[in-house]
Amino acid sequence: MRLYMSRKLTRKSLPMRPSPALIFDLDGTLADTAPDLLGATNAVLAARDLPMLDLTSLRHMVGFGAHALIAQAMEASGAPVTEADLSPLIAIFLSHYRDHIADGSHLFDGVAQTLAALKAEGAHLGVLTNKPQDLTDLLLPQLGIAPLFAAVYGAGRKSYTKPDPRIFHEVVGDVFKGSGGGGPAAMIGDSITDLHTARAAGVPCILMSYGFTPVPARELGADIVLDDFRDIPQALRDLKLL
Repeated sequence: MRLYMSRKLTRKSLPMRPSPALIFDLDGTLADTAPDLLGATNAVLAARDLPMLDLTSLRHMVGFGAHALIAQAMEASGAPVTEADLSPLIAIFLSHYRDHIADGSHLFDGVAQTLAALKAEGAHLGVLTNKPQDLTDLLLPQLGIAPLFAAVYGAGRKSYTKPDPRIFHEVVGDVFKGSGGGGPAAMIGDSITDLHTARAAGVPCILMSYGFTPVPARELGADIVLDDFRDIPQALRDLKLL
């Protein structure tokens, strides 16, 4: 288990277990954003006079970025596109999504209360998502949980994204800033991308079973898979992180 230390600590100076950095995915982990992603995706399809998608179909396409989402949606509607054709479609998607980013999106049950309890217990919280940074910064305040996070990293903040371990290590470094120390870290998400991020970074991974993934979370090989966000504190204790 990787330990992040910002200064040298000894057993005498650290009688208690160091507080962990808990890094959360956003879409499909903290919030059900599928309704608004569906609206933006269908705005793209409508602009090309193509059949609309339903929510069930869309959920398996989310989690790999807007380019992948639109490419899959176009193919599912019978009009596959090349990479060169995607730019104007992405522009339609982003414009619609930005204007309707929290019309139907909502936190999953227990998220706000559990995050607040973890922070009160001393955990350092961060967000690491492949949603564009500007959209992430727009959505989190709408969901009412922005103040709980010491650092928020979305796509575009760096030249690399999940599952590159560099961005995980950087968000962990940021959440520990000003804390006078460091400690273990974990990735909490819902998809194979989150699992690959954790494995590449050398940290434990907790996956939520209710998220956006074409392969069920229980089949991905995470350290722990949960059905309820409120079970995260006990899972962290089982992993000896709290």
